[in-house]
Amino acid sequence: MVECQGGEHAGVDRAGRRCRPRSPVAGPAGYRTLLVDTPPSLSETIAEVLALADLIVVPVQPSPNDLRAVGGTVELAAASGRPMVFVINRATARARITTQAAIALSQYGAVAPVVIHARVDFATSMTDGRTAAEIDSASKSAGEVAALWDYLQNRLIEGDSYAAVRSRAA
Repeated sequence: MVECQGGEHAGVDRAGRRCRPRSPVAGPAGYRTLLVDTPPSLSETIAEVLALADLIVVPVQPSPNDLRAVGGTVELAAASGRPMVFVINRATARARITTQAAIALSQYGAVAPVVIHARVDFATSMTDGRTAAEIDSASKSAGEVAALWDYLQNRLIEGDSYAAVRSRAA
């Protein structure tokens, strides 16, 4: 897929072909980062969104059902050619299945070193539309999310650096 040039609609070049928007420091709307939460489905629309991503983040609960279901997502991500990372989410503290899930997922891609545990303050914060950090910025939940965000930001920066080196070599 080619990179979109200036003035083109994101995802489509002037000839009507699919293109990958540039990753400027700040996009046309002034945003540097845009997170898109897609439904857990396998469709052409999801594949198109993944093809435009700088980083595909796949949350997975450490459960047999989630581990079985993630295969289709991995196939779509691989077909997109975009970098992907798994995030273990809603984990039970000190449960063996969490470690087993990380090992299984690592066979198919990177696994974030931060695990998001199932905690009451996540559910409590959603009752009025806030985040766990807005309820208690010193909570374990807030710390896990902050650590995950730091990791993802570093992955995005590494991706930007890699893309810049690749484009100079081309």
